[in-house]
Amino acid sequence: MTFRKVNIAILVLAVVIFLLVLHHNLLGLSDFLKRDVSDSSLLGLQPIDFIPEVPERLTDERNDLEIPVVITASNDRLAGAIAAMNSIYHNTKSNVVFHIVTLNDTVDHLRAWLSKTALKKVKYRILDFDPHVLEGKVKEETEQTESIKPLTFARFYLPMLVPHAEKTIYLDDDVIVQDDILELYNTPLKPGHAAAFADDCDSTSNKFAVRGAGNQYNYIGFLDYKKQTIRKLAMKASTCSFNPGIIVANLTEWKLQNITKQLEKWMTLNVAEELYSRTLAGNIATPPLLIVFYKKHSNIDPMWNVRHLAKGSSTGKRYSPQFVKVAKLLHWNGHFKPWGRTASYADVWEKWYIPDPTGKFNLIRRHSEVDEAQ
Repeated sequence: MTFRKVNIAILVLAVVIFLLVLHHNLLGLSDFLKRDVSDSSLLGLQPIDFIPEVPERLTDERNDLEIPVVITASNDRLAGAIAAMNSIYHNTKSNVVFHIVTLNDTVDHLRAWLSKTALKKVKYRILDFDPHVLEGKVKEETEQTESIKPLTFARFYLPMLVPHAEKTIYLDDDVIVQDDILELYNTPLKPGHAAAFADDCDSTSNKFAVRGAGNQYNYIGFLDYKKQTIRKLAMKASTCSFNPGIIVANLTEWKLQNITKQLEKWMTLNVAEELYSRTLAGNIATPPLLIVFYKKHSNIDPMWNVRHLAKGSSTGKRYSPQFVKVAKLLHWNGHFKPWGRTASYADVWEKWYIPDPTGKFNLIRRHSEVDEAQ
């Protein structure tokens, strides 16, 4: 009887020890996961704001599919982001969550614009982008002031911006969506491809060339093929380029292939060797993307990126009103934005614009100038 009690005591002791070891291991795992999730904070990509209706962890357990959409919102272009979000929200029944990447000095203005207008029901998350992550990776030049703004490079850090998603959409702030964003989200990506883009040689772009800036529809328009580093890559100069203003990204592949590190590598090399074309007129975020995704990206339906509407009235007007009406996504890439005076089809964009409740931002229109002159 005494021997049996000893065995029971030993068994109980063994169970207790096992449970203690298991508890210790679980705590260690929990700490590891917390460190893993907080890695994005090292890059300065920190959550600032999140509406109450949206769970903190974005892996929604509901039956409806959650579509994460990443969009940037700088203070001088805030109207663009607002109009883009409004057009997406009113053209879909899908569960869209906006991940709005901005700078700290824009947060209060953005929050007011969202909370005091029809967008107050939109699900969103505001992220602060720390410009210091770009130190040593961007060479500032006065003639490219617009394109070197920090938020231009936010698209390079998609897995950090949407850490719990397997797939996401990135959109420039100068777009309007006229169809269900779910269709764009469902763009098929080939095995091993981390992203899909709209090619510049598609039927809607029709090999557009920027005056005085060379061919902006192939690789030689973006990269300096006189540089040995570029020639060693053996990329054909005539290869059709793509527009990175709309991206459908497979974040699992993006992380597996370490795309962000690859992009940062080419940014750093360009600072040292000036690898980008000297006639580059477009966004300086494009060249590293062209290198990393050379013949390794899927295609977006060109109707989901009908662009060049901001290149000037003569360029944008090549699209008929009928064509613009059926386009799924309109893109005012270029210098003249629809919140200014000279962009094509600015009236189409303005249908989705929501006036700034704080009164800080006002549209620039020709008729307003006439009124002032009178």
